[in-house]
Amino acid sequence: MTGDTGPGGGTAAEAIRRYAPMVYGPTALYSLGQGAILPLLPIIAQELGADLATAALVTAMIVVGQLCGNLPAGWLVSRLGERYTMTAASVVSLVGIAGMLLSRHLGVLMASTFVIGLCAAAFALARHTFMTTRVPLAYRARSLSLLGGSFRLGAFTGPFVSAGLLALFGREQASIWFFGACLVLVGLLVTFGPDPEQKAAQAARAERAAARESIDHDSAPSEDTGEAVTGSIPITERIGMFGTIWRHRAVLSRLGVAAASLSFLRASRPALLPLWGLSIGLDSSSIALIVGIAGALEFALFYASGQVMDRFGRLWASVPSLLLMGGAMIAMSFTHDLPSAAMWFGVFALVIAVGNGLSSGILLTLGADVAPKQNPAAFLGAWRTLTDAGGALSPLIVSALTALVSLSAGTAVIGAVGLLGAIGFIRWVPRFVPSPRRD
Repeated sequence: MTGDTGPGGGTAAEAIRRYAPMVYGPTALYSLGQGAILPLLPIIAQELGADLATAALVTAMIVVGQLCGNLPAGWLVSRLGERYTMTAASVVSLVGIAGMLLSRHLGVLMASTFVIGLCAAAFALARHTFMTTRVPLAYRARSLSLLGGSFRLGAFTGPFVSAGLLALFGREQASIWFFGACLVLVGLLVTFGPDPEQKAAQAARAERAAARESIDHDSAPSEDTGEAVTGSIPITERIGMFGTIWRHRAVLSRLGVAAASLSFLRASRPALLPLWGLSIGLDSSSIALIVGIAGALEFALFYASGQVMDRFGRLWASVPSLLLMGGAMIAMSFTHDLPSAAMWFGVFALVIAVGNGLSSGILLTLGADVAPKQNPAAFLGAWRTLTDAGGALSPLIVSALTALVSLSAGTAVIGAVGLLGAIGFIRWVPRFVPSPRRD
């Protein structure tokens, strides 16, 4: 971490150390617990009598819950604040955990998974809003890339935890208990631990007091002439959730759609890569090895993305990310029937991993960049709804294109969406996003 100085004299390293115990810690803990149950949800669903399609739907209910929960979470954060929203999300998530443990019917399991998805949206939006309002633009991308890395940590390490618990206890429900324990710890941390909101507010008050003292020293006291004061007194306007969306419809319909294309491309990987490996005749262990190495590579790059965005601008991470992922998918679509298809699969899986690693924190950072300074939670709820919708549509599009045309054609179409998204970023980022060097 560098010592870049932002407004107020703080540095990126100081901000990250300040927020690590109460922002990144709970986020990593929550995502670790969620990552531990995701691989086992289809197995639990099948034990309750689900077929393959229904089991996949049970797992998808977390994504559906997140998609449906973003707008209500924005309203809740704007009313209660980040800390109380996270506490409430932890408590309600425990209700979902209890439903999972006690469910004897697929409908109960599906509803419980949906509830956890709703709470995941509230948790993520609360942290996103806090970082948007508290972290200066000069090192915002690095801080939010670490937040994105904290979410990725669970997705990367959670399956290893669930495998260990399964080997130790022999039951899938052990991972659900583990997630419940993580939620209890998260709830205790955010409720009773040091409040980063208060720390940030105290630092801001100290800076304002120092600025006032400096002004008092430099300027002479003015006399009261008895004349009426002209000019308006600034007030904070509250326009509500849908008023905020309507006011910022230009950025949401342009940059927001481009951001959704990145989310679309990202979400296609978990479905596309295993399918491609199977279609070219690789066994399960080979596919798992290639996908695992690619996952480790993209996880290792998450902080580099923030460095690039803060030093050179948002385009220098977002556009190469989309070009690498989209170009690799288009190129891979032409290798299916080649004798060296397995070799090319490994090469392009790694290229896609590099592109995805460079995109860590981009959606969080761009959302924070264009969010209004007053009441950003409502805007971020709409922003996250758009990006989550892109991610939710991706597996459905992969499945539909594979069934209607072919896997190669579907892969090429998804890659083309990435190239169109890169054009959208080039067009709209300079218009809507401030440069970090001008903060």
